[in-house]
Amino acid sequence: MKFTLDWLKEHLDTTANAEEISEALTTVGLEVESVEDQGKALKDFVVAHVVSAEKHPNADKLRVCKVDAGTGELIDVVCGAPNARTGLKTVFAFPGTYIPGSDFTLSKGNIRGAASNGMLCSGRELELSDDHSGIIELPEDAPVGTKYVDFAGLNGVVYDISITPNRGDCTAVRGVARDLAAFGIGKLKPDTGKAVPAAEKTSPVPVELRFEPGEVEVCKMFAGRLITGVKNGPSPEWLQARLRAVGLRPINALVDITNYISYDRGRPLHVFDADTLNGTVHARMAKPGETLLALDGKTYTFDETICVIADNSGPLGIGGIMGGEATGSTEQTQNVFIECAWFEPTAIATAGRKLGINSDARYRFERTVDPESVLPGIEWATQMVLDLCGGTVHEVAVAGKVGSPNTVIDFPLSETRRLTGLDVSREESEHFLTRLGFKVEGTGEVLKVSVPSWRPDVTQKADIAEEVMRMVGVDKVPVEPLARLNHVAPRILTTIQNRRRIVRRALAARGLDEAVTWSFISHAEAERFGGGAEAVQLANAIASDMTDMRPSLLPGLLSAARRNANRGFADIALFEVGQVFLSDKPEGQHTYATGIRTGTAGAQAWGRSWQGNAGKVGVFDAKADLGAALDALGVDIEKVQLVAEAPAWSHPGRGGRLQLGPKVVIGWFGELHPAWLKELDLDGPVAAFEIDLDALPEPRRKPTRAKPALNLSDLMPLSRDFAFLVDRDVPAAAILKAARGAEKALITDVTVFDVFEGSHVGEGKKSVAIEVRLQPQDKTLNDEEIEKISGAIVAAVEKATGGTLRK
Repeated sequence: MKFTLDWLKEHLDTTANAEEISEALTTVGLEVESVEDQGKALKDFVVAHVVSAEKHPNADKLRVCKVDAGTGELIDVVCGAPNARTGLKTVFAFPGTYIPGSDFTLSKGNIRGAASNGMLCSGRELELSDDHSGIIELPEDAPVGTKYVDFAGLNGVVYDISITPNRGDCTAVRGVARDLAAFGIGKLKPDTGKAVPAAEKTSPVPVELRFEPGEVEVCKMFAGRLITGVKNGPSPEWLQARLRAVGLRPINALVDITNYISYDRGRPLHVFDADTLNGTVHARMAKPGETLLALDGKTYTFDETICVIADNSGPLGIGGIMGGEATGSTEQTQNVFIECAWFEPTAIATAGRKLGINSDARYRFERTVDPESVLPGIEWATQMVLDLCGGTVHEVAVAGKVGSPNTVIDFPLSETRRLTGLDVSREESEHFLTRLGFKVEGTGEVLKVSVPSWRPDVTQKADIAEEVMRMVGVDKVPVEPLARLNHVAPRILTTIQNRRRIVRRALAARGLDEAVTWSFISHAEAERFGGGAEAVQLANAIASDMTDMRPSLLPGLLSAARRNANRGFADIALFEVGQVFLSDKPEGQHTYATGIRTGTAGAQAWGRSWQGNAGKVGVFDAKADLGAALDALGVDIEKVQLVAEAPAWSHPGRGGRLQLGPKVVIGWFGELHPAWLKELDLDGPVAAFEIDLDALPEPRRKPTRAKPALNLSDLMPLSRDFAFLVDRDVPAAAILKAARGAEKALITDVTVFDVFEGSHVGEGKKSVAIEVRLQPQDKTLNDEEIEKISGAIVAAVEKATGGTLRK
């Protein structure tokens, strides 16, 4: 919500400066996003007079102008604007002036052989409008040499504040002024608006509400007034300047009036060219398939959930959102019909999202417009039309009725202290509430507070306490720690929050950079990674490549890898911890931890080095990352089952799955399939893993037994090597597990140090060599005891794998 300081002072009698007002706005909960000195960017532009404009001798479309800019001498300027002419008053820029709309600093030049020592400017070059068809035309009485910002009233301060969804009253400058006045920054000026008597006691344009039984009455009240014999055209300079200051483009007087009232009073209106209307103007639900060419130049197709304003010929506008182009007012409009209505906020928000329209009217209606402003809104607009365009006023036609909910709340004065910690006296509470427009009655400890029509968000005593707290100042709320109820603080984070934190730290420690990617991906990507169901497709996607909720984090990470590769960073390591959506049910939303490594981005080092170039990443890099993450999460790796079944995205035979039984899959790892690399435009290789954090078992609340005491042996460890001849498809993990279980008391570690395949070991066979580390506990082992353990190891491996000890 934007407004200027001068505009605010039309409603607020105050001597506060711009900085004081900015601080007060944030203090009362209207957060200031920016404060802009509008005249700063345009301070060097001046009003100038084109004394003469002659055709350029070497160019048909250029003119050589003599310009008086108040310096005492005429300045030569070459101008290509079609409206550059003798006698014109316009805006001039001297050499050295920065032109904001074109983003360059002006310098002296020579154009087709003629000197040019400045520039005559258009509205777009000053970022005042999109008009670049000609230079700005000023009134004949504009004083030459005056700074343009002073003449046009553009040297004020512009505030941009953030409005929460419940504060529809502060989408109006008067609503902001009311809050500031209640806070103590000045005094709210009285409302001078009054009813305009109708010269004609009839309304030639009737209005109706035509909602069928069972339909939601999206429009509760519809009012319209015909004004005949108006003279439309450009609005006065003061009105145009005010609209430009808040980012609106002046169109014509009638349209500018409605935009002004929308910002000034938070009351959207619409003006129709009455001569284009056909029969009764009414509000109804659209018929499926009806269309409308709207004022934004786009054609919209409706269904039965959209409210439209229509006449006998069909839709004229989208109720509460935007009017139609065919019936809009133009400079030729002589008879105008002003529409002012009240619409249900939820219905307008839903329709706006469905149609993809963000308009000023929608912004206000979905935040709730004052239900008692319908008729006053017509009167405000009528008075401005008479002042600026003249005309004959007809009687107001009204259909339906809407009013304030007349909410009355019993408010205990102690509630402010209970909820906010502030001690506020009765006098202060009554003072603040009364200046905010609330009616306060009662003399005891409980006040009866009547809520004004423009604050439908205030429905309970906590809301009243919040209003008092805002006026005291949000910054005055005391910061006090909560009392601890026991000596040992209970666990605050949930299990999944802890897991997210732990796995982030573990993966970052392994050299992976954290990424945050979109939760939406294209339908093709969703199908490729196991998703794409209709239930998780977006009804109103923000882009064509963001149509589905992601079933995996890999698409986002792979897209990030592709963008990096396109910019010369082919070796990267990324991870993300976030939500995936396997269905539209609550149980279908899981938290995954996913990582990828590309090129040579291994865990130890990557790229080229004088000590030796790093190798390409592979399946074991992904497996190591996954194992490190699970280890950090407290998962006993020894108890996890490794299944040599690659996920769909993995290279066949270069991936696997980790599970705790056949029904509890906790992770996947592998190298990305070559065909997928080609489709995703990646050079590869890419090693990736996924962990389903929700699938991990809940940790025990209390350990069943205490950790044993640390037991370190003083005796020298020893190791023995074994080479086993096994079938080619026997996993090395089976050999390690069997060897480790042969003598648990003495065997502390078993590792593979060699795998060999060749013709002399037999077709379909391989040799796997392992090192077994023995740690004596009570005494040094003799040869007989070592041989006995060795025999147990060989027997265990042969039984588990069917292999034999290689001689």
